[in-house]
Amino acid sequence: MELYIKPGCPWCVEVIAYLEKEGYQFTAIDVTADPAAFQRMKELFGQTSAPSMTIGELKLADFGVEELVPFLKEHDLRP
Repeated sequence: MELYIKPGCPWCVEVIAYLEKEGYQFTAIDVTADPAAFQRMKELFGQTSAPSMTIGELKLADFGVEELVPFLKEHDLRP
């Protein structure tokens, strides 16, 4: 699970807190500190909003916890 984030983004903070609380393992990628990661996010998702995430071939872009929870359930993704 790769999570593309921008520090200080309130949705990013909430998503990270939720994933940590639920015990998910993920790699947070700060796209503001890494221009190559920012470009990769743009290519993967066709946009530059954070948070955005990949889990294998699955993608979820520009979301909050309200969209994350049903996405995880729909794809039966557990910690």
